[in-house]
Amino acid sequence: MQSCEVLIIGAGPAGSTCAWILAKWGISVLLLDRDWFPRDKPCGGWITPAVLDALRIDPEEYRQGRLLQEIREFRTSVRYGKEQITDYGRTVSYGIRRSEFDHFLLQRNTGPTALGEPVQSLERIAEGWLVNGSIRARLLVGAGGHNCPVARALGAKPDREPAIAALVAEFEMAEEQLAACRLSAGHTALCFNPDAGGYGWLLRKGNFLNLGLGSLEGRDLQRRMSEFLTLLKRRGDLPGDLPEAIRRHLYLPYRKRGGRRLVGDRALLIGDAAGLASPESGKGILPAVESAIMAAQTILCACGDYRPAWLQPYANAVAARYSAGAAGRGSLGLQAGARRAGARALLTSGWATRRLVLDRWFLRSWERPLVPRAEES
Repeated sequence: MQSCEVLIIGAGPAGSTCAWILAKWGISVLLLDRDWFPRDKPCGGWITPAVLDALRIDPEEYRQGRLLQEIREFRTSVRYGKEQITDYGRTVSYGIRRSEFDHFLLQRNTGPTALGEPVQSLERIAEGWLVNGSIRARLLVGAGGHNCPVARALGAKPDREPAIAALVAEFEMAEEQLAACRLSAGHTALCFNPDAGGYGWLLRKGNFLNLGLGSLEGRDLQRRMSEFLTLLKRRGDLPGDLPEAIRRHLYLPYRKRGGRRLVGDRALLIGDAAGLASPESGKGILPAVESAIMAAQTILCACGDYRPAWLQPYANAVAARYSAGAAGRGSLGLQAGARRAGARALLTSGWATRRLVLDRWFLRSWERPLVPRAEES
């Protein structure tokens, strides 16, 4: 029998960050994940400087042996329309490989980990939880993504929720593909569906190409992806056929009302398990990291009392952080109620593209960074 104060299920950015902070404060924490690391994760792998700030990561230190692609320019369009070029003249985003990024965060955690161990059972016991019949924990932190077992224990029903579905592929280009590729490193294109119901992206990170398409509730996803690939080939942006299989990924956009229950008795949810992805862009790495910081601070302040009343400040902090900028239950990519003509007008205006689509919805440049206190890092 193994015992710990806090058991975190899921070792992605949310889980690893929460474990990293708690371990630094001397909390007995165990980080558990069903996969072995490094592992591949279907994701665009696009982060803003706020992610590195929140994690106290020096970009120069991180790129030693890892890919950190600077992004300064974006190309946005409605499918089959003219591209709008927005050049910031400075680095406003980075492209990363999730296999490297997640492993880096996992290795920073000084507490014990249990990898390759899926959750088989969760049992509520008097002093907390019994997991897989062999791990006792006084508090459970669910960080296991859309289908997190802790989220299910708190009442989530992943198959009934209005999730964003994405198809993603990332591959390293062969020599002949590199020779044929006309895209420079850092090229980032966003191609919105005419009905504003999602968007496709293409990002070159060094010798890697990452492409994908997301849509709210997965509406006609395969057809939309096929049309997007046809467009990329027609424009000459895709050198040859995809050598890797396209993978599917589900995650929840943040909702002011009707979202997942974040706090229970001796349990809370962070990251994708909590349903915190941006409603407009679908980006989830920054909310995952920030929710981990807020959760860790709440856990420390609870001083071992994990009843809902002492965990509720975490749910309040999440609502205060994300409700102000959250859209309603509308289409991915544009605010709820956007019509086709409105989407085209918005994405053909240089000012609107930069100030609304990029600055506000994708880069979230209006938000103050959330970072751990100095003593927590």
